[in-house]
Amino acid sequence: MAVSPGAPPEAAGRPALSASDLALVEALQRDPRAPWTRIAAAVGTDATTAARRWDRLQAAGLAWLTAYATAPTTTVGYVDLACRPDALGGLTRELCGWPPVFSVERTTSRFALFLSLAARDLDALDALVTGRIGTLPGVREVRFAVATRVYREGSGWLVNALAPEQRAVLDDTAVQARLVVPQQWNDRDLRALVESLGEDGRRSYAELARDCRMSESAVRRTLARMLRNHELDFRCDLAHVPAGWPVIAGYRLDVAAADLDRAGPAIAQLPETRLSAAVVGEGNLVVSAWLREPGDCTGYERRLAAAAPGARVLDRAITLRMPKRMGRLLSPHGLGGTHQAIIPAR
Repeated sequence: MAVSPGAPPEAAGRPALSASDLALVEALQRDPRAPWTRIAAAVGTDATTAARRWDRLQAAGLAWLTAYATAPTTTVGYVDLACRPDALGGLTRELCGWPPVFSVERTTSRFALFLSLAARDLDALDALVTGRIGTLPGVREVRFAVATRVYREGSGWLVNALAPEQRAVLDDTAVQARLVVPQQWNDRDLRALVESLGEDGRRSYAELARDCRMSESAVRRTLARMLRNHELDFRCDLAHVPAGWPVIAGYRLDVAAADLDRAGPAIAQLPETRLSAAVVGEGNLVVSAWLREPGDCTGYERRLAAAAPGARVLDRAITLRMPKRMGRLLSPHGLGGTHQAIIPAR
């Protein structure tokens, strides 16, 4: 499977996102399924123009809206993979084709690949890591951590392109923490709904009903419940290079246990932070940030130190390329291509 099948061809002169494009993205980050009339009111245009601009961004691979299950039974793991240099390309292509591997990054660390994984439980996660990934040809070393709490991930990161009065038009529940209430659901129905929304988070109820072979009223009830109980997250994402954040910096920190639930949220509040997650593994906090240039790493680390006094940085790396993010296959410049449903390993 190619690393980014279906990714839009990149013309000479990389595409870029304008200030109005970023405002539209933030409006959809804050209120992903809002009617176009409300989105348009926030960004200062009419509904037809807002919808047309969004279609253009999606078609160019510059921005996209996806959804994914956050069921209490899903276990998330982070894996650093060291491999032979000649095996790196093949391993990248192979792992981008695995549905439980929802993100893949090639980094400057001696662990050349950083993977984000989803599994039904710890046994399934162990089987995926040690029984499958660890046995791939060319793999030399695996470093493995299990997420215990996520203080922020990509669905909570904002481009901050709207003025306060524009934000007031929108519903911020998409970027606020909500209570997780475990529910029993039909796995087949859930998977069909998540797959359809994963490809396009703004699909209409009629389209979802058709895709899932459910009634439109059943889709409305199910989706409302999932959003209310935070069983489903929406995420308006964008191509980080043309958007102006070409540098992804990753860190593993060791924080005193008594300070972890203070440091993790404090780091999550830094505007550059895309991921702040407590883990059990080497170090106990995994952090990722989007930055404007490599030199910004120093300033960001100073802010990390202020947010988490006493924390030790065990490892730091810059992502050279991210061929897959939350199931979306990306081009070398981060343009969004084909979406692959995230299916937790069993």
